[in-house]
Amino acid sequence: MNMTDQTQAHDLKQAIVKALESCYDPEIPVNIYELGLIYDIALDEANKANVKMTLTSPACPAAASLPADAESKIKAIPGITDAKVEVVWEPPWNPGMMSEFAKLELGFM
Repeated sequence: MNMTDQTQAHDLKQAIVKALESCYDPEIPVNIYELGLIYDIALDEANKANVKMTLTSPACPAAASLPADAESKIKAIPGITDAKVEVVWEPPWNPGMMSEFAKLELGFM
């Protein structure tokens, strides 16, 4: 991968993070990225985004809507050819995975 490709991949990953920062669990006033629900963001050579995320619990009421919302926002990014958001349960999410911002916002600090 040359420098131009690396720069483009980096820029696309940053755009994906921005898109994920606009996705919120309706019950929690912090975005899914800051909550630590995003485990992996990968791009293939065709700029298809593959994202692994989890939820705060398997019984999360937003289990159907959050991954679909994230996927549609990622697909809307110029330069992204497709996107797949996979929900995974390993490792299990815990409050320690939240960013400092999220902990502060939710009163964990």
